[in-house]
Amino acid sequence: MLRLMRAEWFRLLRKRSSYIYFGGLILAFFAQAYIRSGGFGPTTVLDDALTNFGLLPALAGGFVFAAVYTDDLNSRGLITLVGFGMSKTKIIIAKLGLTVLLTAIVYGLAPVVHCAVFAILGWPVTAATWGIIYAASLKFALLTLAFVGLAGSVVYGLQRPAFAIVAYILLAFGVVGGLVSTVLRNVAPPMADFLASGITDRVFTALTSGGTLTWPLIQYAVYLAIAVSLSVVAFHKKELEF
Repeated sequence: MLRLMRAEWFRLLRKRSSYIYFGGLILAFFAQAYIRSGGFGPTTVLDDALTNFGLLPALAGGFVFAAVYTDDLNSRGLITLVGFGMSKTKIIIAKLGLTVLLTAIVYGLAPVVHCAVFAILGWPVTAATWGIIYAASLKFALLTLAFVGLAGSVVYGLQRPAFAIVAYILLAFGVVGGLVSTVLRNVAPPMADFLASGITDRVFTALTSGGTLTWPLIQYAVYLAIAVSLSVVAFHKKELEF
């Protein structure tokens, strides 16, 4: 499993499109910040962080999801791994572990890039604001991993790249969450609070308002475990064509 993660890691490091894509995102952010810089105020850096980071599950997470999961579908890599005797469960865990690592890097650097752009434009960030911005970044990182976990069941169950990407994008833009939330609030209102968006909101509130973090993290761990379990079940039920 560790060998697979290492091989995948080096594969992604050599993926030129990753550097081009994320470089393009950074340039686009700088450009729109520069255009709007004349109207910046004391709260703009924080407001923009909450707005822009909210787009990262789709813009950054979508790319990570495609690179880690759907590239294998296009190259029939999953069939090769299973054919060489690797456990399907180990493949799922290795892929998720790699996604956690990449997500941590992306969302760990996002606040640095964000605050650096504002500092260049003459709006340096205070220490207190740094903490809130990183809390926001963690919230959306957890949300991204939750979406990856759910979309992973589509990857392993259907093994069609287009379906997997569509499923992830619908999750990342809140389409699925909005529909499920509406149904739950009419059928079982308390359950609506246990969607990924609600759980990560509570994590963010605990980090920024001094509340308890234990219960939201337990809820998140259970949520992610259920999502991974769905992937395991879907993958084991799917017959691969060698």
